[in-house]
Amino acid sequence: MNSFASRIVRWQQRHGRHALPWQGTHDPYRIWLSEIMLQQTQVTTVIPYFERFVARFPDLPSLAAAHEDEVLALWSGLGYYSRARNLHAAARFILDRHDGLFPANPDAIAQFPGVGRSTAAAIAALAFGQRAAILDGNVKRVLARHGGIDGWPGDKKVETALWQLAESHLPHTAIEAYTQGMMDLGALVCTRSQPACSACPVNTDCIAFTQHRTADLPTPRPRKTLPERQVQMLLLLDRGELMLEKRPARGVWGGLWSLPELAPETDPASHCLDRFGFTAQTQRAWPQFSHSFTHFRLHILPVQVELAPRRATLPGQIWLPPSDALDAALPAPVRKLVAQLENA
Repeated sequence: MNSFASRIVRWQQRHGRHALPWQGTHDPYRIWLSEIMLQQTQVTTVIPYFERFVARFPDLPSLAAAHEDEVLALWSGLGYYSRARNLHAAARFILDRHDGLFPANPDAIAQFPGVGRSTAAAIAALAFGQRAAILDGNVKRVLARHGGIDGWPGDKKVETALWQLAESHLPHTAIEAYTQGMMDLGALVCTRSQPACSACPVNTDCIAFTQHRTADLPTPRPRKTLPERQVQMLLLLDRGELMLEKRPARGVWGGLWSLPELAPETDPASHCLDRFGFTAQTQRAWPQFSHSFTHFRLHILPVQVELAPRRATLPGQIWLPPSDALDAALPAPVRKLVAQLENA
């Protein structure tokens, strides 16, 4: 029987990825970690973060016992920081609710903070051989093209149709190779632009290929103009040390260490005095740059401020030499500024 699934399995065994650092094991901890890191992030970006992370936290108990700041510091630069906080919370959840034993059932895994239906299915399939369908971004693209599913996959009706298709193709055997194969096919062959259709194992009955619609499927997300925001970031320096502030747990860059922010029209010296009680001796604006989030674009004007010797440190603040500050859990644009300061 030359089914969709059997062709995917044969292709994966011959042409798929087999040497990624989280492969060659059924350790659910490593597979879970890789699946969380791979959410909205490319494999080549994830690999060095994964290797550093498992070197420091080789197992579930070590991650659960860690301080959140250390977890966030290792995640710094990878983005989408709620993933790191959820990962840490989930490690403690597994210890508390499952006596430290990673559950095999995808429904149970889906109860972890930060784990949805597709991620839970991937972990269950790859770690435990559970028969569960996945539907990440790559798989949505493969199924939308092969099945000729019109509409943006983020639309609820379209997503429901794709889930039904994903379930219908599930094999009863070789679920691990099939699951990995669907991921690999989307990443290596059925790419967003210029897919290598001639190398695809299911091209003979792919509607997008046979009808010359690969450029049209899946339907792109409706275009929306990103809102733009402007902010000043203060590099407050006192005797060679830089002040960092802990951001609130929720919201953008939640739980990370960052630089004080103020509205673009606010005078930095007045802000330092009014908010912190610090006296500014000199201030110098750096070139403005921009940082894009999923839902908005942030224009950042850095301002370096040399302070008169400080008298107190307020709660939620730390003072560090720039070289030490680079070891803290910093958002990517803040890390960029601190690196510039350290190299100045």
